[in-house]
Amino acid sequence: MVQMVMNHIVLLREAVRLHQERVPFCIVTVADARGSIPQEIGAKAIIRRDGLVCGTIGGGKVETRGCEKVRELLVEESDKKMLLERVNLHRDVGMTCAGEMTLLYEVFRPDFEWNIAIFGAGHVAQKLCRLLSELECKITCFDTRLEWLDRLPESSRLERRLVNEFADGADAIIRGAFVIVMTMGHATDIPVLRALWRKKIETGFIGALGSDSKAAILRRELREAGLPDEFIDRIRCPIGEKFGDNTPPEIAVSVLAQLVRERRTPRRLLEDK
Repeated sequence: MVQMVMNHIVLLREAVRLHQERVPFCIVTVADARGSIPQEIGAKAIIRRDGLVCGTIGGGKVETRGCEKVRELLVEESDKKMLLERVNLHRDVGMTCAGEMTLLYEVFRPDFEWNIAIFGAGHVAQKLCRLLSELECKITCFDTRLEWLDRLPESSRLERRLVNEFADGADAIIRGAFVIVMTMGHATDIPVLRALWRKKIETGFIGALGSDSKAAILRRELREAGLPDEFIDRIRCPIGEKFGDNTPPEIAVSVLAQLVRERRTPRRLLEDK
């Protein structure tokens, strides 16, 4: 029993490390068993896409099957968080053992969490942050003006970031984040977009607030600055679904609708080589 507790402590420390590094993984537990099995009930292992990290659920063919199942569970299109699988060791795995094991797969996808970065805490962002704070997401809002950041709603899902320049916030963007650029205007939006491209940040979505005429100017200036069409064409500008009026509340609703729709489609990361 003492050894199992020590093994679990090691495993939990490794799980924390992987989570902090935003690496998807599964904790696989021998939840139940019948007959002869290669490991005891309660044994655990951490498995990533590329194989076993630590612990064991029996080694050999059992672990090979576990690794194959984990790869299926960790594909980006999957939304499974848990799976209980009954495995007949002779029939399903090809072992001489006649026992059965019940394996519990707990899926952790820290890099698939919905992270939303908003550049600008102006009128539309104020409304949008209130709407987003009702959803399962983590919001980070960047602005150079403390007084506007202070006006944002209180929420455990919202983090305020005061920056010297809007583009400084690009350093804090994590892989897969949805990025919304709605700063004080065109002159401060462009540096943010250039910083995102320059830092080779892989994002799930990039949108910028503005009109059709602003969008044309924005794209032209980014091309003149040497940014590739592959990056520029992925920027949604004007951001938001095509409904509602031009008031901050209705613009925020239209942006929210687009973000939710994008969230529910297969994830696409920007990979600017």
